[in-house]
Amino acid sequence: MAFLLSGAAAAQTPAAEPASGPSVLTIFFKGTNIGREQVTLARTSSGWTISSTGRQGPPFDITLNRFEAKYTPDWQPAELHVEALVRNESVTLSTSFGVTTAISEVTRNSVTNGKTDQVSARTIALPNGVYGAYEALAARLSTAEAGAELPVYLAPNAEIRVKIRSVTPVTLEGPSATIATRRYDVTFQNPSGPFDASVSIDARHRLVRVELPAASLVIARDDASSVAMRSVTARNPNDADVTIPANGFNIAATLTSPSAPGRLRHPALVLVGGSGPTDRDETVAGIPIFAELARALADAGYMVVRYDKRGVGQSGGRIESATIGDYADDAVAVVKWIASRRDVDRRHVAVAGHSEGGAVALLAAQREKKIAAVTLVAAPGSTGADLILEQQRHVLDRMGLPDDQKQQKIELQKKIQTAVVAGTGWENVPPELRKQADTPWFRSLLLFDPAATLPKVKQPILIVQGDLDTQVPPAHADRLAQLARARKNTPPAEVVHIPGVNHLLVPATTGEVAEYTQLSGKTVSPQVAEAIAAWLRKIWGVIG
Repeated sequence: MAFLLSGAAAAQTPAAEPASGPSVLTIFFKGTNIGREQVTLARTSSGWTISSTGRQGPPFDITLNRFEAKYTPDWQPAELHVEALVRNESVTLSTSFGVTTAISEVTRNSVTNGKTDQVSARTIALPNGVYGAYEALAARLSTAEAGAELPVYLAPNAEIRVKIRSVTPVTLEGPSATIATRRYDVTFQNPSGPFDASVSIDARHRLVRVELPAASLVIARDDASSVAMRSVTARNPNDADVTIPANGFNIAATLTSPSAPGRLRHPALVLVGGSGPTDRDETVAGIPIFAELARALADAGYMVVRYDKRGVGQSGGRIESATIGDYADDAVAVVKWIASRRDVDRRHVAVAGHSEGGAVALLAAQREKKIAAVTLVAAPGSTGADLILEQQRHVLDRMGLPDDQKQQKIELQKKIQTAVVAGTGWENVPPELRKQADTPWFRSLLLFDPAATLPKVKQPILIVQGDLDTQVPPAHADRLAQLARARKNTPPAEVVHIPGVNHLLVPATTGEVAEYTQLSGKTVSPQVAEAIAAWLRKIWGVIG
């Protein structure tokens, strides 16, 4: 296993002064505790010293005997040392830094190789598998803003860049601690392709949490590693945290009650989140989409519940084995729970699925008669396999690559998708790409086809679509409407297009993902909640 140094370089920013002292990081792989790392950050007369030791079990099998990184007071790296056993192989790494050079020696079982690289000033050294090193990244991030880039050195290979996509204030709440943090959603521009991550730091500029979704890794400081700890990005006046029993585990959720009194029982809505490790607020680019929707719909008279997906936040269950069908079972459990409440009109319970949550909502409605209506918001109208290819073509077109290179990448994506579905044919697919793609969830996404599911959904359907959505373009909404209106007995189906709104349901200029870093301070368009509330009033004839 090679040690990679991830760092990032950018315009000069003021040097951070984090608090010195020890911390303990717990390492989770696919939700399982596989190791710990004891970290110390010390302020010395010559600058900063980060040191750590630790152990990680399978599948990484790393014993970190020594890590030490030294930086000047303004976070210019000076030297780096790693001594470890990686699957019983002795590995040492020593790197000395000039202002724009890095001289590295890597020794494996007494065989030493060296290399000299050009690097950016104030690059950040992050050896692969050594998470104490992220204290330097935390210090640098603490003075950076969304849209900034920092330099990253992959020793002894090359330098890459880390781009900050968004910065979000997040409060971590648990039974014994509350920690105010800032979460930095970043993209590592690795040679093999972009790698998204998030890094959370506290008010002392110290590392609290690192999430690497594509690698199924979460690294959390001990005071933020409890399964009962959850991220709170937004809070509404009438929010109440609740626990909902599911199939062998509990779902953690927030119930938002209508502010206006006068009704004994309220119509209700269950919000179903999109792809990835989505928590109940569905925060993307600093925008708590579901928290804002819940408030607007509660103001319109609805009881609204939003929840952490299984294996995310405070919900139980395992995310690594979950499929879209499993997420539909979870949505049904939430529907049954809210329909059983005395303050809810059980005849009028709807589900609203955003993005991939639209597929989950359709499957849930097919299975559960307690669901009286379905809203699909920015939901795909094609198979998952076709949507992924459509999204890739759009990204490649924006990159301006030559046609032959674009076609090569598309053919590779087709090969990967075919192998995921068939379970064979992984020859000539890079192992790291197979690791990301070969999951039960991705297979279920590729196979999902709304044309096969919609005829089995008997409930009225509303489709809400932002016309600046480039992730699920507006044509998908029209196709969903066509499929919904073709059902037997023709249950009500409507489509509402909202001009100037992107996939995150906020007003935008281009709708492109690259624009997300410019959305700070934006909020979900009120037209989304207004469309849902007006449609439910129309089909149910109840006050909402």
